Amino acid sequence: MCGKIAYEVRGDISEITHCHCTTCRKAHASAFSSVAAVQKDDFIITAGEELIKCHESSPGKVRFFCSGCGSHIYARREGQSHYLLRLGTLDDDPEVRPARHIWLSLKAPWYDLKTDGDLPKYDAWPDDR
Repeated sequence: MCGKIAYEVRGDISEITHCHCTTCRKAHASAFSSVAAVQKDDFIITAGEELIKCHESSPGKVRFFCSGCGSHIYARREGQSHYLLRLGTLDDDPEVRPARHIWLSLKAPWYDLKTDGDLPKYDAWPDDR
């Protein structure tokens, strides 16, 4: 968000997953977090690495974020060869699309997956804001 951390993905980005688990919802202050896997060797921090802080949100899972603005950038889980890239930090189209919702058993009670697609849609603020 602040632009002080930059990265490149030099390989493929997997299909997008929307995670509704409690820690993702709380960490991102949202109904779910949109993530995709990138291989560790393909993810390169090009600026601001010294600003990255981390937090172990559950045993074996570490979330990495900007210490200035708080934006979550990626996460890693012990024993995996990939990072979970937080797609809200991308500037460009990753050219992959959502494939699944996970942890619906923990989803926010106010979010209804069935009716969300029927909500009015606006390119900016609606006139009656």
